[in-house]
Amino acid sequence: MDDLAPAPEAPVDLGETGEPRTPWRLYALKDRDTFVVADSFGDIVGAGDGLFHNDTRILSRFRVRLGGKAPSLLSAAISQDNVFFTHNGTNQALPYPGGRVGPPGVLHVERKRFLWEERLYERIRCVNYSRDLVLLPLLVEYAADFCDMFEVRGMRRQSRGLRHPPEMDGRSVRFRYVGLDGAERACVVAFSDPPGRLSSDRAEFMYSLQPEGQLELFIEVGGQGGHIPTRERFRHAAACARWDMRRRRRHGARLRSSGRLFNEWLEKSRSDLALLTTQMETGPYPYAGIPWFSTAFGRDAIVTAWQILWFEPSLARGVLTYLAAHQAEEVSAFRDSSPGKIMHETRKGEMAVMGEVPFGRYYGGVDTTPLFVALAGAYVERTGDHALIDALWPALLAATGWIERHVDSHPEGFVAYQRGQESGLANQGWKDSEDSVFHADGRFPKGPIALVEVQGYAFAAFRTMAQLAEHRGEPDNAERWKRRAERLREAVEARFWMEDRGFYGIALDGDGALCRVLSTNPGHLLFSGLPRRDRARKVAQRLLTGPFNSGWGLRTLAEGEARYNPMSYHNGSVWPHDTAICTLGLSRYGERAGVLRLTSGLFETASRFDMRLPELFCGFPRQAGEPPVAYPVACLPQAWAAGSVFMALQACIGITVDGSRPLVDIADPRLPIGIDHLRVAGLRVNGRRIDLAFEQQGARVEVHASGDSEVPVRVR
Repeated sequence: MDDLAPAPEAPVDLGETGEPRTPWRLYALKDRDTFVVADSFGDIVGAGDGLFHNDTRILSRFRVRLGGKAPSLLSAAISQDNVFFTHNGTNQALPYPGGRVGPPGVLHVERKRFLWEERLYERIRCVNYSRDLVLLPLLVEYAADFCDMFEVRGMRRQSRGLRHPPEMDGRSVRFRYVGLDGAERACVVAFSDPPGRLSSDRAEFMYSLQPEGQLELFIEVGGQGGHIPTRERFRHAAACARWDMRRRRRHGARLRSSGRLFNEWLEKSRSDLALLTTQMETGPYPYAGIPWFSTAFGRDAIVTAWQILWFEPSLARGVLTYLAAHQAEEVSAFRDSSPGKIMHETRKGEMAVMGEVPFGRYYGGVDTTPLFVALAGAYVERTGDHALIDALWPALLAATGWIERHVDSHPEGFVAYQRGQESGLANQGWKDSEDSVFHADGRFPKGPIALVEVQGYAFAAFRTMAQLAEHRGEPDNAERWKRRAERLREAVEARFWMEDRGFYGIALDGDGALCRVLSTNPGHLLFSGLPRRDRARKVAQRLLTGPFNSGWGLRTLAEGEARYNPMSYHNGSVWPHDTAICTLGLSRYGERAGVLRLTSGLFETASRFDMRLPELFCGFPRQAGEPPVAYPVACLPQAWAAGSVFMALQACIGITVDGSRPLVDIADPRLPIGIDHLRVAGLRVNGRRIDLAFEQQGARVEVHASGDSEVPVRVR
């Protein structure tokens, strides 16, 4: 997706057996710039898991043992609102008084965990359901390696800072690390009961449980100590965490369908977006995904904001404002920055601060800048909020200037990229792994590389600026940007179209040679509205064929192409956000049946992943009775994967909201397969609220509007 190296090079999580710990067996919670990833037992073993704060792992080991053994697993789950993780287990054989061995399965063990104000709270509860006294030796193991996120992902460092000896005070242990950047990072593990024995890596307790008796042990882990964990602190923090999540989930219109499982998908996706969204000084901003990308990314946030723009525009406002505030002002080959360019990602860890990686604030994304401008246009169309556009106008001019300079410097008038230094990303579109762009024979192209979808984004950016300039009373600028958009459209049609394949090539290389490869990139071109209608129909038809459509979603690369690998990161896997963008592109050109097929595939995929779409999954063809094949180190949750359902749903019902006129326009509405009714309640349009009801009536979908009568609804 993003960052220094593609996710396949990240370490695969390994449990005690050495077997891969696959994504749906790992459970993540997040609060602001802190997140935790653990297994179904609630344990952290120090592979790709841990408690992280500001891109540093502050807790690398956290295990609970009963009588020296792990509990037997009964269940593990994240609550629907993403606030709580709960493990249910039972004991293996335990020692009894007199040296006898107690039977397994007599103790119920519950571990309940949440994060609040960047602090981990945990309650371990054990209940004795036997008729005998149980002596329970309970052990908690812990460690803090203070590894930078890039170390966790596999990078090696020549030197590290100073790790101080752990400090114990009777019921807590404190770990400290002073990095090469001079910053002290700390982790305090504290217990409600004083352990019988406390050391630098474990706390040992001995409890006596009468028949039907129970115990509760409260644990807190965070950067600061000074508090003794108690039941009251646990309950108060839990209530605060739950209310905060409810507040974050209340933004935007409410969506409800006739399908119970479809509603679960909608609700889980909304909860994932709420979980990943962090309140910045500039407003709400969605972090990309857990664990590898729990930070601000430019492209991911823009796409996520666009996915929910039709029913919740405030996220787009926060994203635009944040990215404008972090726009590049200088040239740096190390950071791939130049004036006007929009940020690709930012990191707060030690390695980023020390310049060991360029990602402290990195600008190596060729598509983020035109997407930023295009999102501004979509936002103002949706809301009519020209005041924000006025405030962002200098940033929009700078971003457009960056696009224009690239177009003017390219021999054929395209936006192209080539990284400034070897430490940066070799490929700088959304498919940014090193092998994601190539020629039909598998050869890698020389730079600079002009990706086909990026030209679509630049086309949309020029059209946006023309429309905004007209509204601002700048007709000369409006005409200039219109001409630029049209010239770019003509150039793309002339240079990227492959008549013999009825499709657009993925890229032009530095010699002007077309990479004649079938990929989903042209689906994004449909999303931007650039192609001619006859060619768009051919692209849509090809995307819906077997080489692309796995039955669960669209493969990023068609089966049969060079370098096709359904287990790869970008060369044949399925990315839900990619499928959703293509789906909206198909809808834009009138393809309705295909939209329903693709939406159904995503829904059925979600149902196999506990109603939560992963960042990506393998592109193997669908087989009767078999689930989609997981990608081993995919982020889960992932923001633009969570937002995919809302973009696909928009494509189905054909809705466009124009806040300036105001007008709700619905073109040839369809409902997802198996859904007979959909209600959109509290849709805000230019300060007013309306409700929409979509009803399946035979072969037609009827639309009924209620609420503010001043908002016209047009169905066509």
